[in-house]
Amino acid sequence: MTVVTDAYVRSIQVGTPATYGSEDASDPMDRPWETAFFKDPIEGDCFLGETNLEGDQQADLEHHGGPDKAVCVYPIEHYEYWADRLDLDLGTAAFGENFTIEGLTEQEACIGDVFGVGDATVQITLPRSPCWKLARRWRVLELAMQFEETGYTGWFLRVLDTGTVSSGQKIHLVDRPHPEWSVARATKVRYRMPDDRELAGELASLDALGDSWTEKLRHRAETGEQMYSKARVIGPNAADAPFDNREENH
Repeated sequence: MTVVTDAYVRSIQVGTPATYGSEDASDPMDRPWETAFFKDPIEGDCFLGETNLEGDQQADLEHHGGPDKAVCVYPIEHYEYWADRLDLDLGTAAFGENFTIEGLTEQEACIGDVFGVGDATVQITLPRSPCWKLARRWRVLELAMQFEETGYTGWFLRVLDTGTVSSGQKIHLVDRPHPEWSVARATKVRYRMPDDRELAGELASLDALGDSWTEKLRHRAETGEQMYSKARVIGPNAADAPFDNREENH
């Protein structure tokens, strides 16, 4: 059964890695960092391949990009909230997303949802795990943790069928195998219910869920240990961070 939602792609953004900052900066937020966070909107058709949009790259291939994270999606509905909370003019692609969408948020979108967008077919794999680069972009040390707490994380897509996409296109819901597992619920279980082994195991059992989350949730279900690293959310943004930023953190 094919269901048509009211959602559409408001804009599409791509970017390539660049280095910012200065070696002699006293503030850790101003020291060198490499990122593809700063993305530019594109007009017209863009080819969506198996691992990314044409013209888009990632700086940290160990934790970003790849088949489970081919496209980063963020709902425009959250922009007003963050603009007010941070007292900032956010502009376009404020959170480094590839697709800025309208009409679908984490409350409605579900893990495993399959959508048709333009000539491509995509599937939701996992909520975004915001990292320290988001915090550095807006110079708010705890911003990644605030994303987790609110559940306003956005999500990632894998590409089932490659094809061209463009801004303004409708997002057609083709299949919803796990309606009980909204992106918002998955985020809540992962980050705000660290002692719940049963739900962790249930979420980990979803075939559509991305590998990076599956491993951590399965570990919690089996051992009771929550795998969570401040290296991901704080990273090198704090001079006195009591951890090694190089550890596995996503």
